[in-house]
Amino acid sequence: QVQLVESGGGLVQPGGSLRLSCAASGFTLDYYTIGWFRQAPGKEREGVSCISSSEGTTWYADSVKGRFTFSRDNAGTTVYLQMNSLKPEDTAVYYCATDCFAALLADTPTSFGSWGQGTQVTVSS
Repeated sequence: QVQLVESGGGLVQPGGSLRLSCAASGFTLDYYTIGWFRQAPGKEREGVSCISSSEGTTWYADSVKGRFTFSRDNAGTTVYLQMNSLKPEDTAVYYCATDCFAALLADTPTSFGSWGQGTQVTVSS
């Protein structure tokens, strides 16, 4: 059974940092394009970062470029999103998902790939 589990969310002050983790079970992440999405209250789910399975190409949304870093572990079981210089507008539920690039182009991102349950990130003073 394919399962993704996110962790690492929480409450942080503006300018602070958090590292989100996404652990996979039932499959190896190395063979999948995987990424992070987020959804703020009242807003549509948006892509944050995707990494390809083959050449390792990484995409970042303009809003997080230079502040967020996406990485994988060597075992191929966990990916991470290091978030620095956090802003209140980064507040959202963060999800990891496979088939990230396809989901980015879809009207309904959740129609592609497997998704985790999400982890809440709140940036507030």
